Amino acid sequence: MLGFESTHDAPSQVIVAAILVGVFALLAADRVHRVLIPIGAVALVWLISYFSPFKLISFEAAQQAIDLNVILLLFAMMALVGVLKTTNVFPWAVDRLLERSRGNPSRAARLIIWFTGILSAILDNVTTVIFTYPMASEMARRLKINGSAFFLPMVMAANIGGTATLIGDPPNVLIGADPRTGLSFMAFIYNLTVPCTFMMFMLVWYSRRFYPADIGRSADADHAGAARSTGAVLQNVPLLRATCGITALIFAGFMTHTLTHMPVAVPAVIGIAAILLAQDYYYLKEHKPTAEERQHGVLAILEKDIEWPTLAFFIFLFVLVGAAVATGLIESLAHGLGWIIDGISGGLDLSPRTTLLVAALIILWVSGFFSAVIDNIPYTAVTIPLVASLLGHLEAGTDGQVLWWALALGACLGGNGTLIGASANVTVTGLAEKDGKRISFNEFTAFGSRVAGLTLVMSSAYLALWLYVGSTVVNLAGAAVLAVLFAATQLRRAT
Repeated sequence: MLGFESTHDAPSQVIVAAILVGVFALLAADRVHRVLIPIGAVALVWLISYFSPFKLISFEAAQQAIDLNVILLLFAMMALVGVLKTTNVFPWAVDRLLERSRGNPSRAARLIIWFTGILSAILDNVTTVIFTYPMASEMARRLKINGSAFFLPMVMAANIGGTATLIGDPPNVLIGADPRTGLSFMAFIYNLTVPCTFMMFMLVWYSRRFYPADIGRSADADHAGAARSTGAVLQNVPLLRATCGITALIFAGFMTHTLTHMPVAVPAVIGIAAILLAQDYYYLKEHKPTAEERQHGVLAILEKDIEWPTLAFFIFLFVLVGAAVATGLIESLAHGLGWIIDGISGGLDLSPRTTLLVAALIILWVSGFFSAVIDNIPYTAVTIPLVASLLGHLEAGTDGQVLWWALALGACLGGNGTLIGASANVTVTGLAEKDGKRISFNEFTAFGSRVAGLTLVMSSAYLALWLYVGSTVVNLAGAAVLAVLFAATQLRRAT
């Protein structure tokens, strides 16, 4: 049974848009728990769908809208971190990091930001923040600073780092996998790594300005007490070795996605099943089974380490976005974007290259805006054919590739703008809330919207240089400037 067909008329699209705006407003008001908001919104969508002429989304279509790949990936990675916690590896790693940073909060923040950004370029950003959050949380506690000063720059770094490669963020996967784009794995690295690295330097600088008392100039001092080792030692080393080995295989599965075509959830679930079996095996080698099964692993992980409210938030948010797709709202928005660009290219007396730049900037900023307020995956999926059609009208040749980079940069970087803009954002705030650190929608947006705006401005400049100077010159010159920046940074730290 497929259920009813969603209505594609204007009133249905307006209703869904109004509900999405209402969700955004309620999250910003911060008066009720954020998980209750999408649950109530989905209830309203179904109330309208089944008891009025406006068929927004059926239950059957809602099942298809839920991205099981994301849900199972989150579940598996949360369980993996739960197993790693039992080995005491995170306090042990924090001891090493604080020793390296000499208890300097500013230096510790730089380590977290760069480590997260680099890791996110080879993994997906959600997996990255699940791994880095426990270390950032423990470091903030040990340094006695506001956790947000670590958590928010960390999640921004994950989203920026993920933009640099084809596999780092889902919109890039969609763009790279579409044959109409003609983009290779190395094309993403060649064209996006340089601007994203500049954005990482900007993020470090801006984070210090936004949190001056925690990681800024006034906090840029060594603290021998904080750097002193707590004596944390690794526990259950055989389980840790097995977990690290299996995790390496999981990551290999992530990085070979373009070859195996496995969704990232597949190696994640296979790997976590093997890890949980290993945990049970090593436990039962030293303990007799007890009446309380949770004492030897899996139930303790399920009860304490899986962030169920975060998973529920994602599930209901996917249904809302599914309603926007099913009623044609997202397609209408994407067609509106195409209409604006067509109007500019045909109505103004601009040179072909200037017309291409205007189109790229419109795609960049509109994609950035929509990525901040709705899920960027369906938006990217419906925008790809429109960009391909627009390129056919413009007859831009090889320069037309700039529109794909505009779409990738806008869809990936705009997600930093709000708490619901990217999966990594919701994941980190959920984990923080479980630890007793509540990050409100407004607190996240105050920092994230500025970072998103700065990165989109930097992207605009890069796209203009890409078109008018040339990709080869821009990327080689950019790499040279980055090398100088890195050398200057290392020299300053040495002195």
